[in-house]
Amino acid sequence: MADLVYQKIIRDLKKQIFAGKYAPDMKLPDERSLAAIYQVSRSSVKRALAIMANDGIIFKKRGSGTFINPLYLENQSVFNYEGANLGITDNLQMAGKKPGIKLLTFDVVKVTEELARDLFLQKDDFVYRIKRLRLLDNVPFMIELSYLPIKFLPELNQKIAEESIFNFLQKKRKQAVTKAYLTISAAPSNEEDQQQLRLKPTEPVGIMAGIFFLDDGTPIEYSTMRLHYAYLKFNSFVSIEPKD
Repeated sequence: MADLVYQKIIRDLKKQIFAGKYAPDMKLPDERSLAAIYQVSRSSVKRALAIMANDGIIFKKRGSGTFINPLYLENQSVFNYEGANLGITDNLQMAGKKPGIKLLTFDVVKVTEELARDLFLQKDDFVYRIKRLRLLDNVPFMIELSYLPIKFLPELNQKIAEESIFNFLQKKRKQAVTKAYLTISAAPSNEEDQQQLRLKPTEPVGIMAGIFFLDDGTPIEYSTMRLHYAYLKFNSFVSIEPKD
């Protein structure tokens, strides 16, 4: 329950931040005030603020208080991972825009040599091949092509694929997707990119590719994601410990 409390504080503070509640001085209330506002313990507030500071959303200035990082507001990433799994549906938080999914194709194919290697499958195994168009407020921004082993998800169907597959795993199987290895690059857009993402022939796409793992270490999905270049934003906060 304590985890849910601090996550709720983070979600609400981020919502208030993007609504402009703390403009123009960009200063948050102190921990005691926030604890009173949310009717929680100061330890829950402290944990929420520590996570937000670690993510570069806020920073603490000694003797002055806690402030919102203006660069975070200017360069908000489309992916904000703070839930129980790495599913795109749960972690798309672009200034309050509503995520959506349009299923493009759903079929079953035999694994390639590369997929067998990446998902630790046998050469005769089969996988679901699922292509989906991701939307924000009904505006397409990403084409997602995913491969999932049939032997781990025999009940997967088109209806489930039209929603969050990772949420299905969490609710029905009590399994969470908690780890991923991702690569990020850019490339010229192809005809499908231009049609689905409303790009001009001269405009590029961002590409994310990676393997997603269940909390027990099982590789559950290999996915490639082709993003409209305007959404290829990822924030990173760097902290260096001073040497003695």
